[in-house]
Amino acid sequence: MSGAEWAVREPHPQLRRLIARYVGYTQHGLPLATHRGLPSRHVTLAISLAEPIRFTGMPLGQSPARLPAALGGLHTAPALIAQEEFQSGVQVEIDPLGVPALFGVPTAELSGYVVDLAELGPAQLPERLAESPTWDDRFAVLDDVFRRGLADHEPSREVTWAWRRLARSGGLVRVEALAREIGWSRRQFAERFRRELGLSPKQAARVLRFERAADRLRRAPTALATLAADCGFYDQAHLSNEWRALAGCSPRTWIAEELPFLQDPGTAAGTD
Repeated sequence: MSGAEWAVREPHPQLRRLIARYVGYTQHGLPLATHRGLPSRHVTLAISLAEPIRFTGMPLGQSPARLPAALGGLHTAPALIAQEEFQSGVQVEIDPLGVPALFGVPTAELSGYVVDLAELGPAQLPERLAESPTWDDRFAVLDDVFRRGLADHEPSREVTWAWRRLARSGGLVRVEALAREIGWSRRQFAERFRRELGLSPKQAARVLRFERAADRLRRAPTALATLAADCGFYDQAHLSNEWRALAGCSPRTWIAEELPFLQDPGTAAGTD
């Protein structure tokens, strides 16, 4: 039989502008052989408490890898992850603007890549989490490690404002409008945005629209034509084409293969 346990917490108040939430999970008996790690607004840190995470396909086509802990930057193609019979771990959803302060590397350097956390430190984090007996203990370890390692880094105010505005809109604000409100040319805005986040504003908007559509489907069945109209796509064909590009499959394939085994962990844990 299959089953899942979820635990969701906000980080320490000092970290909340950098980290959206911690998600702990234990799953067993899932029949799906491969999970698609979809593009989203977050840089994701995944730490296994069981076998190493087995990546069989990478967003930029890097070689497959088995990693105890992996940090994935913003990306516009899926990461393919083999589903083990038993898996347990912690996922940390990180605001991309917080990467330099948390890990000491520019966000743009991670764009499209999945890297071994051991290359960035703290190297002992997976072991400390595995030795902690409860989810509360594990989340406390994360708070401690991230707070101790915080670097003094502030992203540019203009890119911060533009990213927040774009994310709040679900990718629906036009790039020209963002540049105009900041007072930059579209070219200057696009160059500065890509330099800091690794994606252009147009690519970021695509990811955010896609993420919004995927979240809608997780929460309730929705006709694809309605979903396209509500999430900023020209029509259902545009939605389907973008889904193939960003998820590596059609919406209907994703709904049939993955949606039965996915749910919002905040809902599963009874947490907003």
